[in-house]
Amino acid sequence: MQRIRLRYTKRGRLRFTSHRDFQRAFERALRRSEVPMAYSAGFTPHPKVSYANAAPTGTGSEAEFLEIALTEARDPDLLRELLNDSLPDGLDITDAVEARTSGLAERLTASVWEMRLDGVEPGEARKAVDAFNAAESVEVQRKAKNGIRTFDARSAVADLQALDQTADRPGDKPCAILRLVVRHVTPAVRPDDVLSGLRAVADLAPPVPAAVTRLAQGLFDEESGTVTDPLAPDREAAPTAHPAVAAAVATAPEGAGSA
Repeated sequence: MQRIRLRYTKRGRLRFTSHRDFQRAFERALRRSEVPMAYSAGFTPHPKVSYANAAPTGTGSEAEFLEIALTEARDPDLLRELLNDSLPDGLDITDAVEARTSGLAERLTASVWEMRLDGVEPGEARKAVDAFNAAESVEVQRKAKNGIRTFDARSAVADLQALDQTADRPGDKPCAILRLVVRHVTPAVRPDDVLSGLRAVADLAPPVPAAVTRLAQGLFDEESGTVTDPLAPDREAAPTAHPAVAAAVATAPEGAGSA
């Protein structure tokens, strides 16, 4: 059985699709592409697809991950092209590698997010960011199944910055852009929780909902403060040559192939 790990996006209007909507679209693409999927056992077999830490509905993403199991070996790049031909624009497979290591989900320990705050002056956003970063803890509330839950949004944020770059501003309206690195903790701290924290410490309240995009997701490097590519270990573990070619080279007589 071959396992393939895929990185995919949610762009444009497709950011409003729920995780269940994506599952249906992806499984339809698998059937259309005639991917030789492995299926679970039992009365209701389903394709073996493992989804990892999906972004909330309404947020865009450049870094969603999943893993599929195949009954026959396929070239990952060719598989990516076939699936993209069957997926709607906005749901795009951007990377595909053969799984050669274990623990993909364990390597998703942090995310890099970008929040576009239309109607907010960049200077106002910087002051709010400074206040948030200076706080030891920032309590926020979120509605949960069992009622209102209060938790600290500050401890999960490894980095929060107001970018100097200027976003496209229709009608010359102000717009601030925030970049943040959030650790995956329990309870999960989402970008809207950080926005609630900015409101709590600095009364920052954008007049329209923030446009949120996940830019990266992977293992958080404490020393550099960066989020690494979770598929890199699989690429690094790939053999440098096809096994048959490597075996032929290893058994070739000394001096074979020389002029």
